[in-house]
Formats: sequence, structure tokens, C-alpha cells
Amino acid sequence: MSKVDQSVVLAGVKMKNPVVVASGTFGFGREYGQFYNLNELGGICCKGLTLHRREGNPSPRIAETPMGILNSVGLQNPGVDAFIAEELPELRTHDLAIIANISGNTPEEYGIMCEKLSAAGVDMIEVNISCPNVKAGGLAYGTKPELAAEVTRMAKAHSTVPVMVKLSPNVTDITEIARAVADAGADALSLINTLRGMRIDVNTHRPILKMNTGGLSGPAVLPVAVRMVWEVANAVDLPILGMGGVAKGADAAQLMLAGASAVAVGTACFADPYAPVKVRDELAALAEMQGISKVSDFTGAVKPW
Repeated sequence: MSKVDQSVVLAGVKMKNPVVVASGTFGFGREYGQFYNLNELGGICCKGLTLHRREGNPSPRIAETPMGILNSVGLQNPGVDAFIAEELPELRTHDLAIIANISGNTPEEYGIMCEKLSAAGVDMIEVNISCPNVKAGGLAYGTKPELAAEVTRMAKAHSTVPVMVKLSPNVTDITEIARAVADAGADALSLINTLRGMRIDVNTHRPILKMNTGGLSGPAVLPVAVRMVWEVANAVDLPILGMGGVAKGADAAQLMLAGASAVAVGTACFADPYAPVKVRDELAALAEMQGISKVSDFTGAVKPW
């Protein structure tokens, strides 16, 4: 057993280690719980919830790429009420931080979900602003500072638990969005969400995904994630949950050195269900090898040239 202190604090939420599983890649934990005890994790970002049940997009909605995957699942989920009634009680039996991820079509929907989930007893709410905004003609909240701020204020006004806003990388300047969200009262930030990508079947001449484009995740996006975490950490004084391409302990260390307080493992879980546990152990081993007594000392310790 490692002698390194692996505990971290993210926006006031204490976790026994810095490894969280990313929203949309782990469901609500039931399937992965057949491989190992979920208590091994620092936390779980649950599958994205909407106010009402969603069936998601038509297939094909997953496509492999050389260093990751494209997805256009479309937020398939049972709805927030079903999650509270059927999934949350089981999750509460585990010793880990429960982070509910939410997406809405209007600011009001975000407010309603924040009220419901706060009352139900989740530890934190992750607000996904990378989704269509009906009131703004289909524009994603995450691409306009004023819209991102509006959703953040609504979430904060209706939540009694910390609010973490998930930032989209599909913007010109991610620090502009980060500052707007911070000024609106966010307790933490998570980044990055997926990068928009596309693959085309050269034989049929049709896009491989039925929705034509999708979100790129996996090892290919790690350098982008590290760069954006570093930029945001230098722009705002908020704790960060870093994600994007984490498959090894060294990947997690990069994001933490760039400024993240904790990390999320996502796409790697599809290739190896044990990836989050391995990342945790490899990160601790790296700290021990470098004479670092607690993994939280990695956070922000990068030495730029």
C-alpha cells in the first residue's frame, strides 16, 4: 500500500483520492460495480440527466478513431426523477462523492433540476453548458459568456450543494467563458468536454455517425485538455476537475500539474473497466517515486519556461 496521502478537496467536497469517473462513460455505476467495489473511486460523475426522460440519438452513434472515439449518444437518460428514485439510493450506499451532471434546454430547467438534486442529497452538481439552448436558437450555452453566466446564476440560485460548471473546448477563448462563469458564482469548473469531430465512410460517402458529427474523446485530446486546464487555472481562482484523455497515472499528473485539483477518467473505461483504479495507483506511485507525500501537491506545480 502506498504511503502517499491521496485525499483531495474539490469545492469543499472531500474525496479519498482525486480520481472521478467522467459523466457519460460510467452510467450510474451498476455495471462497473460488477468489476470492483465503487468505494475504490474518489467520486462518480453520473450519466448526464435531463428534466425528462430522453431516448437519445439514432444509431450509429459511436465511432472509433485511431486515438479515441466519436460519440453522438444524445444524452439518453431516464430523467432526473427516475435517477433520484431508482439510482441514487444505491449510490448513497458507497463511500464516494456523487456528482450529478445535468443538461437543460432553458435556464429554468437547470433551476428545477438543481432544486430536486440538492434536496435528494447529491454531493455536487456538474452543470453541462455544452448543449443546445432553445431560447438562443440552438446555440450552445457554453459558447457565449453571457449565456454561460445566466445558466450558472440560475443553478446557484436553486442549489444548496456546490455547483461545478463543465466547459466546452469548442470556443475561441475558453478563459473568457471561465471568467464569466466564475463571476456568476460557480464553485468549481470541469474541463474539457468533447471536441467536435467527424468521420466519413469513403465507400458510402456518408458520415459514419447518423448525426453526422460527434464529440471526440480519448487519448487524442489530452494535450488540448492540459493546455486548457493550464489556461483556465491561470485565469480564475476556482478548483478544477480536469479531464480529457486520461488513461494513465502520468496523464492525471499532467492535468493536476496544470492546475486541476482532481481528474476524471472517461473513455479509458471502455477499453479497460479498471482504468480509474489503475490511474489512482499509478498517480500515487509517481508521487512516491518523486518524494511527494500527498498527491494534492501536484496541483498547479508546473514550472513553465
